[in-house]
Amino acid sequence: MAYLDLDNLFAAPVASRPTISAAQTEGRAGFTQLEWHVIMLAKQDGLRSLAVPGRLDRALRTIFGLSERSPLADPRLESLRRLAVHAWRHGFALPVAEIERFLAAGFHRGQIEVLVQRVTGLRVAS
Repeated sequence: MAYLDLDNLFAAPVASRPTISAAQTEGRAGFTQLEWHVIMLAKQDGLRSLAVPGRLDRALRTIFGLSERSPLADPRLESLRRLAVHAWRHGFALPVAEIERFLAAGFHRGQIEVLVQRVTGLRVAS
């Protein structure tokens, strides 16, 4: 059975297409290797890791010897981690407050779509 690429039906042959280097791809994605590592680590974090623990929660953790997830030391990476946790759990349904925090940390809107596409495997129709 043959494969028909419907997205590039009238595209030039593969040999004549311009090649994209890894550096250009990284620039498009807009995330460094460290940032991608933070995104992958966020898969293991639950939504409870984003909440500020109350006094009762801290007391129970102390009594039962449970460890507490502390935020990342770099505020920029912490905002990325928080958005990535929401993306892993809810896909494109991201809280506005987390998006604003993400943008205030110096990221841009295009990176949100790249992040969620990579996490969920879904694409938004243009």
